[in-house]
Amino acid sequence: MSKALSLVIVAMMIIQLIKPLGLPGLRQRRDFWKLAVAALAAISLTMILSHATT
Repeated sequence: MSKALSLVIVAMMIIQLIKPLGLPGLRQRRDFWKLAVAALAAISLTMILSHATT
């Protein structure tokens, strides 16, 4: 799951650099780092939840 999630986030970062997504907080090209922070948090949460259930 974390691999698929990371691929989606990387694709969103590339799209953000080419053409900004226009979402609140993502209106400029230089805001792509916010997606990286969100990806780090999401992947960490996924790993924590997967290890907590086993």
